[in-house]
Amino acid sequence: MEDTETGALLADGFEEALIGLGTQFNKEVAVYDYEKCIAILMRAGMDHEEASEYMDFNVTGAYVGEHTPVFVRRECLPVT
Repeated sequence: MEDTETGALLADGFEEALIGLGTQFNKEVAVYDYEKCIAILMRAGMDHEEASEYMDFNVTGAYVGEHTPVFVRRECLPVT
């Protein structure tokens, strides 16, 4: 699905995981919370491993054009 105002592509079924819009190379893209997407898939009947594999292969691993959504993992990285 596409946001008609911005051109950002939206991921079907992950509406509640949408956290906003981001800018990438001067265009707006939809930004989703990765862990919330996992939770949505688990509510649909997948276990955590199945949901992670599905996300990695079918969602984050799919390029659907210049407005491909971004999926953010909110884990803290060590500061060096």
